[in-house]
Amino acid sequence: MSSRDRILGRVRRALADVPPDDPPYEAAVQRDYLREHGERTTERTVELLAENLADYRAIVHRCAAREVSGLVMRLLAEHGSREVLVPPGLPPEWMSAAGPVRVLDRAADTPHRLDRVDSVVTGCAVAIAETGTLVLDGSPDQGRRRISLVPDHHICVVRVPEQVVASVPQALERLDPARPSTWISGPSATSDIELDRVEGVHGPRRLEVVLLG
Repeated sequence: MSSRDRILGRVRRALADVPPDDPPYEAAVQRDYLREHGERTTERTVELLAENLADYRAIVHRCAAREVSGLVMRLLAEHGSREVLVPPGLPPEWMSAAGPVRVLDRAADTPHRLDRVDSVVTGCAVAIAETGTLVLDGSPDQGRRRISLVPDHHICVVRVPEQVVASVPQALERLDPARPSTWISGPSATSDIELDRVEGVHGPRRLEVVLLG
Protein backbone atom coordinates (compact mmCIF):
# COMPACT_ATOMS: atom_id res chain seq x y z
CA MET A 1 0.00 0.00 0.00
CA SER A 2 1.35 3.40 -0.99
CA SER A 3 1.39 6.53 1.19
CA ARG A 4 -1.30 7.96 -1.04
CA ASP A 5 -3.58 4.97 -0.39
CA ARG A 6 -3.02 5.28 3.35
CA ILE A 7 -3.92 8.97 3.37
CA LEU A 8 -7.04 8.48 1.26
CA GLY A 9 -8.06 5.57 3.50
CA ARG A 10 -7.84 7.77 6.58
CA VAL A 11 -9.91 10.47 4.85
CA ARG A 12 -12.62 7.92 4.00
CA ARG A 13 -12.73 6.63 7.58
CA ALA A 14 -12.95 10.18 8.93
CA LEU A 15 -15.90 10.91 6.61
CA ALA A 16 -17.70 7.63 7.24
CA ASP A 17 -20.19 9.18 9.71
CA VAL A 18 -21.05 12.21 7.56
CA PRO A 19 -24.72 11.94 6.51
CA PRO A 20 -25.44 11.95 2.77
CA ASP A 21 -27.58 15.11 3.07
CA ASP A 22 -24.90 17.09 4.89
CA PRO A 23 -24.52 20.52 3.18
CA PRO A 24 -21.40 20.94 1.03
CA TYR A 25 -18.46 22.93 2.39
CA GLU A 26 -19.21 25.92 0.16
CA ALA A 27 -22.72 26.20 1.63
CA ALA A 28 -21.85 25.30 5.23
CA VAL A 29 -19.19 27.97 5.70
CA GLN A 30 -20.51 31.49 6.17
CA ARG A 31 -18.72 34.07 4.05
CA ASP A 32 -20.46 37.23 5.18
CA TYR A 33 -17.35 38.77 6.71
CA LEU A 34 -16.19 42.28 5.84
CA ARG A 35 -14.37 42.51 2.54
CA GLU A 36 -12.53 45.62 3.71
CA HIS A 37 -12.46 47.82 6.81
CA GLY A 38 -14.05 51.13 5.88
CA GLU A 39 -14.46 52.87 2.55
CA ARG A 40 -11.48 54.55 0.91
CA THR A 41 -10.67 56.22 -2.34
CA THR A 42 -8.06 54.63 -4.58
CA GLU A 43 -5.57 57.30 -3.53
CA ARG A 44 -6.18 56.65 0.17
CA THR A 45 -5.80 52.88 -0.35
CA VAL A 46 -2.39 53.45 -1.95
CA GLU A 47 -1.42 55.77 0.93
CA LEU A 48 -2.43 53.09 3.44
CA LEU A 49 -0.27 50.56 1.61
CA ALA A 50 2.73 52.89 1.78
CA GLU A 51 2.14 53.58 5.49
CA ASN A 52 1.90 49.90 6.42
CA LEU A 53 4.89 48.93 4.30
CA ALA A 54 6.94 51.56 6.12
CA ASP A 55 5.58 50.36 9.45
CA TYR A 56 7.05 46.93 8.65
CA ARG A 57 10.41 48.66 7.96
CA ALA A 58 10.24 48.34 4.20
CA ILE A 59 11.66 51.38 2.36
CA VAL A 60 9.04 52.89 0.06
CA HIS A 61 9.80 54.86 -3.11
CA ARG A 62 7.45 56.45 -5.62
CA CYS A 63 8.13 57.20 -9.25
CA ALA A 64 6.58 57.61 -12.67
CA ALA A 65 7.10 55.09 -15.46
CA ARG A 66 9.81 57.16 -17.11
CA GLU A 67 11.77 57.29 -13.83
CA VAL A 68 11.72 53.64 -12.77
CA SER A 69 14.94 52.58 -14.47
CA GLY A 70 16.95 55.43 -12.98
CA LEU A 71 15.49 54.77 -9.52
CA VAL A 72 16.16 51.02 -9.58
CA MET A 73 19.74 51.53 -10.76
CA ARG A 74 20.32 54.13 -8.04
CA LEU A 75 19.03 51.76 -5.34
CA LEU A 76 21.32 49.01 -6.59
CA ALA A 77 24.29 51.39 -6.59
CA GLU A 78 23.52 52.62 -3.06
CA HIS A 79 23.42 49.01 -1.87
CA GLY A 80 26.79 48.35 -3.53
CA SER A 81 25.38 45.51 -5.62
CA ARG A 82 27.82 43.80 -7.95
CA GLU A 83 25.34 41.16 -9.14
CA VAL A 84 21.57 41.42 -9.42
CA LEU A 85 19.21 38.49 -9.90
CA VAL A 86 16.63 39.09 -12.63
CA PRO A 87 13.52 36.96 -13.32
CA PRO A 88 13.02 36.00 -16.98
CA GLY A 89 10.01 38.25 -17.56
CA LEU A 90 11.16 41.43 -15.84
CA PRO A 91 10.16 44.39 -18.04
CA PRO A 92 13.37 45.61 -19.74
CA GLU A 93 12.47 49.25 -19.12
CA TRP A 94 12.78 48.71 -15.36
CA MET A 95 16.58 48.48 -15.59
CA SER A 96 19.21 50.10 -17.78
CA ALA A 97 21.98 48.21 -19.55
CA ALA A 98 24.65 49.63 -17.26
CA GLY A 99 25.16 48.73 -13.63
CA PRO A 100 25.59 45.40 -11.83
CA VAL A 101 26.05 42.10 -13.63
CA ARG A 102 22.66 40.52 -14.30
CA VAL A 103 22.22 36.93 -13.15
CA LEU A 104 19.32 35.04 -14.72
CA ASP A 105 17.46 32.52 -12.58
CA ARG A 106 18.45 29.01 -13.63
CA ALA A 107 17.35 25.67 -12.23
CA ALA A 108 21.01 24.62 -12.01
CA ASP A 109 21.92 27.44 -9.63
CA THR A 110 22.42 26.23 -6.07
CA PRO A 111 21.38 28.17 -2.94
CA HIS A 112 25.09 28.87 -2.35
CA ARG A 113 25.33 30.50 -5.80
CA LEU A 114 22.22 32.59 -5.18
CA ASP A 115 23.56 33.63 -1.79
CA ARG A 116 26.48 35.35 -3.55
CA VAL A 117 24.06 37.58 -5.48
CA ASP A 118 23.68 40.97 -3.82
CA SER A 119 20.18 41.98 -4.95
CA VAL A 120 17.05 40.83 -6.76
CA VAL A 121 14.51 42.92 -8.67
CA THR A 122 10.97 41.59 -9.14
CA GLY A 123 7.44 42.65 -9.82
CA CYS A 124 4.51 41.41 -7.74
CA ALA A 125 1.09 39.86 -8.27
CA VAL A 126 -0.84 42.04 -5.83
CA ALA A 127 -0.21 44.38 -2.88
CA ILE A 128 -2.54 44.50 0.15
CA ALA A 129 -3.00 47.91 1.74
CA GLU A 130 -4.56 46.90 5.07
CA THR A 131 -1.73 44.50 5.92
CA GLY A 132 1.20 46.09 4.06
CA THR A 133 1.77 42.80 2.25
CA LEU A 134 3.27 42.03 -1.16
CA VAL A 135 2.26 38.77 -2.81
CA LEU A 136 4.43 37.09 -5.46
CA ASP A 137 2.99 34.17 -7.43
CA GLY A 138 5.88 33.06 -9.62
CA SER A 139 4.76 34.95 -12.73
CA PRO A 140 7.48 35.75 -15.30
CA ASP A 141 8.24 39.18 -13.80
CA GLN A 142 8.65 37.59 -10.35
CA GLY A 143 10.44 34.31 -10.99
CA ARG A 144 10.60 31.32 -8.70
CA ARG A 145 10.12 31.67 -4.95
CA ARG A 146 13.75 31.11 -4.08
CA ILE A 147 15.06 34.16 -5.92
CA SER A 148 13.11 36.47 -3.60
CA LEU A 149 14.14 34.56 -0.46
CA VAL A 150 17.91 34.09 -0.78
CA PRO A 151 19.48 37.45 -1.81
CA ASP A 152 19.99 40.00 0.98
CA HIS A 153 18.36 42.91 -0.89
CA HIS A 154 14.98 42.80 -2.64
CA ILE A 155 13.58 45.57 -4.83
CA CYS A 156 9.90 44.93 -5.59
CA VAL A 157 8.04 47.07 -8.14
CA VAL A 158 4.28 47.52 -7.61
CA ARG A 159 2.15 48.93 -10.41
CA VAL A 160 -0.12 51.58 -8.90
CA PRO A 161 -3.07 51.51 -8.65
CA GLU A 162 -3.90 48.40 -10.66
CA GLN A 163 -2.01 45.96 -8.43
CA VAL A 164 -3.15 47.47 -5.11
CA VAL A 165 -6.18 46.11 -3.23
CA ALA A 166 -7.55 47.02 0.17
CA SER A 167 -7.84 43.64 1.88
CA VAL A 168 -6.80 39.99 1.98
CA PRO A 169 -10.18 38.72 0.62
CA GLN A 170 -9.80 41.00 -2.40
CA ALA A 171 -6.25 39.76 -2.95
CA LEU A 172 -7.29 36.12 -2.82
CA GLU A 173 -9.79 36.72 -5.61
CA ARG A 174 -6.94 37.80 -7.88
CA LEU A 175 -4.60 34.90 -7.09
CA ASP A 176 -4.56 31.54 -8.83
CA PRO A 177 -4.66 28.89 -6.05
CA ALA A 178 -2.69 26.53 -8.29
CA ARG A 179 0.32 28.86 -8.30
CA PRO A 180 2.87 29.01 -5.43
CA SER A 181 2.55 32.29 -3.57
CA THR A 182 4.98 34.15 -1.34
CA TRP A 183 3.51 36.70 1.07
CA ILE A 184 5.95 39.39 2.16
CA SER A 185 5.33 41.90 4.95
CA GLY A 186 8.56 43.83 5.36
CA PRO A 187 12.10 42.47 5.42
CA SER A 188 12.72 39.04 6.93
CA ALA A 189 12.89 39.36 10.71
CA THR A 190 12.58 37.41 13.93
CA SER A 191 12.88 38.12 17.65
CA ASP A 192 14.35 36.02 20.43
CA ILE A 193 12.97 35.61 23.95
CA GLU A 194 14.49 38.97 24.90
CA LEU A 195 12.60 40.58 21.99
CA ASP A 196 15.83 41.50 20.22
CA ARG A 197 14.91 41.90 16.56
CA VAL A 198 17.20 40.28 14.00
CA GLU A 199 16.66 40.91 10.28
CA GLY A 200 17.69 38.77 7.32
CA VAL A 201 17.38 35.39 9.04
CA HIS A 202 15.21 33.63 6.48
CA GLY A 203 14.91 36.13 3.66
CA PRO A 204 16.08 39.58 2.51
CA ARG A 205 17.47 41.88 5.19
CA ARG A 206 16.48 44.94 3.16
CA LEU A 207 13.19 45.33 1.27
CA GLU A 208 12.65 48.33 -1.01
CA VAL A 209 9.26 48.82 -2.64
CA VAL A 210 8.83 50.99 -5.72
CA LEU A 211 5.29 52.27 -6.19
CA LEU A 212 5.19 52.76 -9.94
CA GLY A 213 2.40 55.08 -10.99
